[in-house]
Amino acid sequence: MLTRVNAVVVLLVVVDIVALLAAAQLAGTTSLETIEAGVALAGARVAGRVHRRRLWLSWLQDLPRSVAASGIAFVMISCLLIASAPSRSGLTSIQYLVIGFAVLSECGRAWVFAFGRWGRRRFRRCDRAIVVGAGASGGDLIRTMLRHPEFGLLPVGFVSSGADSETSRLPVEIVRDGLAEAIVRHGAGTVVLAHADERDSSVVDAAITAHRLGCLTLVLPRLFALCPDRGGVDRLRSYPLIRLAGSPTRRPSWLIKRVIETTLAAVTLVVLAPVIALCAAAVLLESGLPVIFRQVRVGVDGRTFVLYKLRSVRQDAADDSATRWSVAGDRRVGPVGRFLRRSSLDELPQLWNVVRGDMTLVGPRPERPVFVEEFSAVHDFYRNRHRVPTGLTGLAQVHGLRGDTSIADRARYDNYYIANWSLWLDVKIVILTVGELFCRRQR
Repeated sequence: MLTRVNAVVVLLVVVDIVALLAAAQLAGTTSLETIEAGVALAGARVAGRVHRRRLWLSWLQDLPRSVAASGIAFVMISCLLIASAPSRSGLTSIQYLVIGFAVLSECGRAWVFAFGRWGRRRFRRCDRAIVVGAGASGGDLIRTMLRHPEFGLLPVGFVSSGADSETSRLPVEIVRDGLAEAIVRHGAGTVVLAHADERDSSVVDAAITAHRLGCLTLVLPRLFALCPDRGGVDRLRSYPLIRLAGSPTRRPSWLIKRVIETTLAAVTLVVLAPVIALCAAAVLLESGLPVIFRQVRVGVDGRTFVLYKLRSVRQDAADDSATRWSVAGDRRVGPVGRFLRRSSLDELPQLWNVVRGDMTLVGPRPERPVFVEEFSAVHDFYRNRHRVPTGLTGLAQVHGLRGDTSIADRARYDNYYIANWSLWLDVKIVILTVGELFCRRQR
């Protein structure tokens, strides 16, 4: 735990707190005014990510971002003062507090960055890193880390993603027993993905492994000489490294998603219980028992679960549901079954899967094990879609990828969803799903 604590981040937060208290004393503000200024400054600076972890400890590089955050807080406070007392003229004590804070905090931040660089060089207070890739770029990254510890990365291993004759000359361990084992053995906290000679699937697998084990993942872009500094890009000397977002399931907002979806699914089950009962009675009259169809599907991390649906296909002597891809045009689908499938009412029992935790409301659609194996063998990134729980609806479905449609397109949409997941993206998918159900655009 202590090895993952970033001392520079802690010191930057401490500097801001001390600067706020010192500026409050100099400006002579009241306790209430100090709290108001502290809230505004904290909100602006957290939103501006001025306390983020970083490789490049450069005060001059970070100065525009920090000053802009303090400036936004000053504008917010000024607007509130104008709204509460329009007749007030001149700077008030709370505005002087923000100005004093900006000056004092920048002096402290310059010292923190210098101290951080010294500490990394002197005490090797660096994050253990494993480099994944092939060719000269991986070796250059490792040698740069060793020569310049002030960037905070200590290489402890190299995982080759292709045939490379130079690996024997690298000054770190050549990992041959798998990335996951190397991360645990070395206590690595960062994985750097360099260029790969083979297909990108091996590097993508490495990124997913790093996310699963809670590592920071940095990527060296292929055209790194043309990559500008921007949000999400850090620097290791002259190498730009793009920070990949971690696994969505490790974010606090994923817990919010889980609580909201479980509550919605439970309430919807209760509210729609009469509709489910009516549909079940119609299935019973058309084709008899059982009215609930159970099928094994593949969920998060390849684990299987039993999915529940209202049965829309008449039972036959031979059960081919585990291996038959589509029932379009199947004579066993009667009028009730066709209506249930067209209206998606047959999927209402899956709300129980959501309540149980097998699925979520929004996520990649679950598939049967035989097809997961088949599609994973053909499409490089199909299996990667199982790194989050499967869902009742998803981004691929609202773009018309249902039934007998392109599996490659589905995998691309699902992986895009995982890489760009947010609560707002889930809301958009739910809205689009409602539009699909009512407008029948993709039917």
